[in-house]
Amino acid sequence: MEFREVVRRRRMVRSYDPDRPVPPEVVERLLDHAVRAPSAGFAQGWGFLVLESPEDRERFWSAASPGGSGRQRWLAGMSRAPLIVVPHANRSTYLERYAEPDKGWADRSPDRWPVPYWYVDTGFATLLMLLTAVDEGLGACFFGIPPQRTDAYREAFGVPEDFMPIGALTIGYRAPDHRSPSLRRGRRPVDQVVHRGRWGD
Repeated sequence: MEFREVVRRRRMVRSYDPDRPVPPEVVERLLDHAVRAPSAGFAQGWGFLVLESPEDRERFWSAASPGGSGRQRWLAGMSRAPLIVVPHANRSTYLERYAEPDKGWADRSPDRWPVPYWYVDTGFATLLMLLTAVDEGLGACFFGIPPQRTDAYREAFGVPEDFMPIGALTIGYRAPDHRSPSLRRGRRPVDQVVHRGRWGD
């Protein structure tokens, strides 16, 4: 598929065919592309939890799902995904990397960072998985793990404290689903968000 077509087709998919697993070689391509994302200082401070077995996926939804009403339809479609990948960011990897001689921030202070690149870089890796899914004929959706569920998620899967889940990806073959009502807002035109030469000009 041409890259421009991959970008054009990318959207969040919220319902999957539970009877069509993601082929192992496609899972490996998703992960191989993820680790090719750029990272500050080539720190590569990320980690990916891959959940494929029904037992692991059920444990994920039990630990990480938001409670309350109004989520049943969302969860019914999302929980049918045969593959879940949880990308994690590791801040300490970046603080250690930038304390090395070629960078020289020996105090390891996170205050030196203009933005938390550990999250930015893990987001880059996540986007590469989203685009790879489209290129492979799959659907995918990125969503957040509610803060009040993070501890339960960590405990369920033994995630070290240094690794922060930035969200999770469901991946699989698309089934008919309901498009997000947010899409009615429309895509903002380029001339509303791009500023050339000076902001507002």
